[in-house]
Order: sequence, then structure tokens, then C-alpha cells
Amino acid sequence: MPAVIIRPATPADAAALSAIYNHSVLHSTATYQEVPESVDERRVWIEAHGPNHPVLVAEVDGVVAGWASLSPFHSRTAFRHTVESSVYIAGPHQRQGLARALMHQLIDRAGPAGHHVILAIISADQTPSILLHQSLGFRIAGHLHEVGRKFDRWLDLVTMELRV
Repeated sequence: MPAVIIRPATPADAAALSAIYNHSVLHSTATYQEVPESVDERRVWIEAHGPNHPVLVAEVDGVVAGWASLSPFHSRTAFRHTVESSVYIAGPHQRQGLARALMHQLIDRAGPAGHHVILAIISADQTPSILLHQSLGFRIAGHLHEVGRKFDRWLDLVTMELRV
């Protein structure tokens, strides 16, 4: 079994995180973003996250194989105790437990960081992601119909929540 290290992301990881994310932008409904991001945009995004909104990477044999983050859910102050999670794994490393390991780390950090609820906003056609989140204790809190359009089709969103 390859050696896996989970650690905080640094700006030096921006290219790897961007490559993993941009693959989903171009080939998946895991994100509703349609235009790939630049490495500089990802670097700024990493730098904007602090200890209360961690960005973690999973390294497999020294290579960044996936990442996960907690981001502010909304800019209004009453939402300050609610965060949105994201997790992306590079294709060759999917279904090897990396997403679960990253999410466990995020969940463990959420309470001490002052967060009360973690939301996962997932395309309804991303069944593996929904099942992963359910196995971690997330519950379906809502289903929005045809709110996104990508690859010439309407897409539904499932909102899942976990109280920490």
C-alpha cells in the first residue's frame, strides 16, 4: 500500500490542486464551474483560507493525489458557524479511501475552529460522493431541481449537512 500523508496545503500546491480541480471542471458535474481556473487563482484561494478554513492535501508517494477544504458558506455574519466542504481526488487515486481520509480530517478540525454545521452541496448525479457523505454522518437536507446547466443538460443539487 502506498504511503499517504495528509497535510495542510501551501501556495506551492496550487498547480496540483488546480490540475485536479480543472479536470472536474472539464469532464464532470462534480463542480458546476465551466471555465478552468488558473494556477494563480488557486494560489490566491489557498492563501485566503486560514486555520479556521483549512485546505488539506493527500499525498501518495510524494505526489498530490487529492485535496479537501472548508470554506465560508456565506458572507453574512450570521452564517459564520457554517462552512461548505469540498473534496476532489485525481482520477487514478479515486476509490482508494483518500476522500474519506481527507473528510475525516476536515470534520475533526471543524468543531475546534468554531464551526457548527458543515454543508456538502453535491450534484445529484454524483452518487459516490453522496454515499461517501452519508457514510460520514451527513444527512440530506434538501434537493434543488434543475438549478444548474452543464454539458447541455439540467442538473439537480443535493444539499447535505453534518452538525459537528
